[in-house]
Amino acid sequence: MTLSGEADTLKYFNSLSEEVKRLYEVAKKARSRGFDPTLDVEVRQTDDLAARVEEMIRNIGEELGVANRIRELCKSMPREEVAFKVAEEIAYGKYGKLDDEKTLNLGIRVALAILTEGITAAPIQGIDAVRIKSYPDGTRYASIYFAGPIRSAGGTAQALTVLVGDHLRRILRLERYKPSEEEVRRFIEEIRLYEREVARFQYHHPDSLIETAIRNIPVEVTGVPTDPVEVSIHRDLPRIETNRVRGGALRVINDGILGKAAKLKRYIQKLGLTDWDWLLKLVIANEEGKAAINKYLADVVAGRPVFSYPAKAGGFRLRYGRARNTGLAAVGIHPATLEVLQGFLAIGTQVKMEGPGKAAIVVPVDTIEGPIVKLNDGSVLRIEDVNVAKEMKPKIEEILHLGDLLVSFSEFLTNNQPLLPAGYCEEWWIEDLKDSLNKMEHALRDLGINPERLRSILEGDPPTGREALIISRSLNVPLHPKYTYFWKELKTDDVLALINSLRIETFDGDLVVKVKPSPLIKRVLERLGVPHSASENGYVITGDHAFVIAELLRPSGSFNVTANDGLEFVNKLSGLRIVDKAPTYVGLRMGRPEKAAERKMKPPVHVLFPVDVYGGSQRDIVRAAREQEVIKVDLASMTCPTCGASLHQFMCPKCGVRAIFNASCPVCKSPINRDQCPKCGRYAVYHAVREVRIKDALEHAFRNIGEGPSILKGVRGLTNLLKIPEPLEKGIFRSKYGLSVYKDGTIRFDATNAPLTHFKPEEVGVDVERLKQLGYEVDFEGRPLERVNQLVELKVQDVIIPEKAANYLVKVAKYVDELLTKFYKLEAFYKVEKPSDLVGHIIVGMSPHTSAGVVGRIIGFTKANVCFAHPYWHAAKRRNCDGDEDSISLALDVLINFSKLYLPERIGGFMDAPLVLVVSLNPREVDDEVHNLEVHSKYPKVFYEHTLRKANPKKLEKDLELVSSRLGSDRQYRDFRFTHGVTRIDLAPLDSTYKKLGSVFKAVKLQLELARKIRAVDVDDVVKRILSLHLLPDLIGNLRAYTRQIVRCKKCGERYRRPPLIGICPKCSGKLSLSIHSKSVTKYLTLALNLIEHYDVGPYIKQRVKLVEREVFDLFKVSILSQKPLTDYL
Repeated sequence: MTLSGEADTLKYFNSLSEEVKRLYEVAKKARSRGFDPTLDVEVRQTDDLAARVEEMIRNIGEELGVANRIRELCKSMPREEVAFKVAEEIAYGKYGKLDDEKTLNLGIRVALAILTEGITAAPIQGIDAVRIKSYPDGTRYASIYFAGPIRSAGGTAQALTVLVGDHLRRILRLERYKPSEEEVRRFIEEIRLYEREVARFQYHHPDSLIETAIRNIPVEVTGVPTDPVEVSIHRDLPRIETNRVRGGALRVINDGILGKAAKLKRYIQKLGLTDWDWLLKLVIANEEGKAAINKYLADVVAGRPVFSYPAKAGGFRLRYGRARNTGLAAVGIHPATLEVLQGFLAIGTQVKMEGPGKAAIVVPVDTIEGPIVKLNDGSVLRIEDVNVAKEMKPKIEEILHLGDLLVSFSEFLTNNQPLLPAGYCEEWWIEDLKDSLNKMEHALRDLGINPERLRSILEGDPPTGREALIISRSLNVPLHPKYTYFWKELKTDDVLALINSLRIETFDGDLVVKVKPSPLIKRVLERLGVPHSASENGYVITGDHAFVIAELLRPSGSFNVTANDGLEFVNKLSGLRIVDKAPTYVGLRMGRPEKAAERKMKPPVHVLFPVDVYGGSQRDIVRAAREQEVIKVDLASMTCPTCGASLHQFMCPKCGVRAIFNASCPVCKSPINRDQCPKCGRYAVYHAVREVRIKDALEHAFRNIGEGPSILKGVRGLTNLLKIPEPLEKGIFRSKYGLSVYKDGTIRFDATNAPLTHFKPEEVGVDVERLKQLGYEVDFEGRPLERVNQLVELKVQDVIIPEKAANYLVKVAKYVDELLTKFYKLEAFYKVEKPSDLVGHIIVGMSPHTSAGVVGRIIGFTKANVCFAHPYWHAAKRRNCDGDEDSISLALDVLINFSKLYLPERIGGFMDAPLVLVVSLNPREVDDEVHNLEVHSKYPKVFYEHTLRKANPKKLEKDLELVSSRLGSDRQYRDFRFTHGVTRIDLAPLDSTYKKLGSVFKAVKLQLELARKIRAVDVDDVVKRILSLHLLPDLIGNLRAYTRQIVRCKKCGERYRRPPLIGICPKCSGKLSLSIHSKSVTKYLTLALNLIEHYDVGPYIKQRVKLVEREVFDLFKVSILSQKPLTDYL
């Protein structure tokens, strides 16, 4: 029996909850054995945002009881308003009487937790401290100390945190922050230093703007030092405790308050924050003077091609729409285009964009326009089939038009960018045709087109050239897009020259247009995008295109027509309505390649167990045990309460009882039984450098589980607060299966995020019967699921993982089962032998900047290097799909092996750790970017008309069906539609050519070959950018690093800033080696020298390269020109 939509949704979430409950029961049994840091599962289940916020506050040692109030407010308020309201109530004492500083601290942290859906580390570790400071006259002001993990909150939440702080400042009647002249200058110096020495920000603002912000923000935005880089001018300031850069504070000002100023506008106005009027004026000034800034070309990388320049004809034509695999920062390109671009763009490859957003991933959509190319024989061809593209790729001389870039309306809404004029496309034409038919029903009889054929045309089947002309003339509908060429590119004289070169003939009853040979006319035809063949005798246009060209350019009257461009001219000449095919082109270049690979720490680790230098460079515990019976390492001080034995594990192997921690003074080393040493006054520590009988420990582990590896990689030292190690047995099993452990004890697999709302069983390698068992009983149109090629709507927490991930997770499942049976003495759980056995099992998805895992269910596999999942699932991790990768883990591995006590004690240690688990998704409580996603099957005609006026997308929200319009109803989970179909989601290159080449020299060669072929790219400018933005900075940076380098011990890995005078490692007597070698300094110099010889890069860049060459010669006394030339690559 097929369930109703609401009942089916409820059944789905219940099944997830039941499976998670079963996993927790198994994990609890395992943890209760006493071999882990705690006796219970440490990953806390949370039902909603309110519970996650409460758990976040609990993690900083506070209990407020705000969960119910958050739930109540969320029913009637947007999340941002809830954050301000709860913070305000804390300030007014609703949750208990607190002193002002604690009020300010908790109010800001709770608000930030709400703003970030309670899943990032920002509220815990992104804010280091909140203080109330005093001026000399006794008045007080607020100061917020930001740390590195504030980055995880995102720019808008960072900025809103400061607004919350100011709102609370006013309630607490604190004064404004008044920076000194030195403090203002210090901040500017710090930002510029950070950009040069540490990392780039998302935005680059002029000094004057930063100065305005620092002088006007009413609370002090400061922070703890984040990087070992010091300011050189404005040092030792009384109110700034460090001379090092404060990365968290810099990011909040630069990328938050200034970068997201437009988004802050409505909150400032709604709350009446008059102290922020300066920011409102800034927003208005920016809106009035907005100009296109092509930031996507600001960091061109050697080997990663530029595909189209800003607004350049022949580039990617903007096309509005959403396919089942696009949206949420994923854009569609025809798979034929992906092929002719030499495979640099694969499924999931990141692209940097001119707009509307900064970046996206690429996926194949074969129902949009593909490329128009010129072949070596001069023929011009429209490629609409990926197999034709593969066949023609070696014959392509020039890519005249790249085809369409399918971009969702939601991208403009999310990025607060005005709509750009839409090119005339099939879906717009159909709306025009329907409109005309409704107005001119009498004209239907005169069309001469069979009603059945007309119905087929209205459903998307393109008309013939004859049909298109009849419809256009009879119904006053613009000419069909298939026969609309790029007339806007031409001047009137170009069209006249083409007309004078035409000769219309009939061959075997078919119309043929012949064109006289001429380089000028040839280029006109190419720019128009008219398919034709070429020979010495001229050019020939056949088929439908010949019929249309003959009709358009066969004048019925005089040529005495005045027009501004070719489009206006041909409209007047033909008497037909012809609309601009491509008013908007979008610039694009390659970003990061797609990724699907196991997560490995550097270097890879099997077990979180310290071995210091005893295991050699590989930190091999087996080797350490073979060479040393006893090692000295910094470990938790634990003893057996029964026999008193010193332990490194939590369970005494003799007595079978749990170990207890022993405190000691870090100075006098005396054992103490209180928090502070009575002699020294220092706080107690619970670890010490002590002897471990490593050989005995390893042999005991071998005996315990009945096997042992040939190599077992540990760590040099533990980074967690108590220096707690993992059981060696876990590492032995990981080594057996070739698995690596992460910092928190879990095993991860990373994959690029990709959205998907519908799939076909044949695409994901799962049979229909298995899908039915998982609740997929009907296709997306409600018909019974019977065939593998039916289209099915993806459930919101179901995930299609890469085949590489499936193979890896099979090994993880076997590892977990062996852990259960041989270590914990429980029954196996997974019993997996092959990837298909994973279908239906629960995984945990995590983003690196969050502290929450999201439950997902495996329902299939893809050959692509991406993790396909519903947009909601990615949004629950606070992600879009702009090129970043997240991790997936088998749920039972996470529940059994994760421990907060393994996490590094440094700031940021809680990031990328599953402190809480989201079991069921509530679309209201995920990243609200997904609320802008359109879920309709077509855009109305009025939408396209508004794009021509560059309308604000917010004005069209009510005309379109978006996720936001469904929130609170059952349809928020189902009945999603899309505007463009896709034959297969894997119909494209699976691996980017960039990854396959293996050498930057080969990649640059192919990059420049491609640049020469693409009409929309300036190859000389590409070379300038490669040199000035990549090669030269790399060469100069490596030269500087070489002269400042440290030396490293080959045996133990110890590093020394200056070479020890004894010539060997003082720690282990090992040989010393340089950490940077001359080859790494000069690796790009030969390439740079060859580039300046073969391309016009201008005298300035040439001189810079020559100066670097001289520095290399002076440093190494070797001429780079004596090396093998790289002309073969260029």
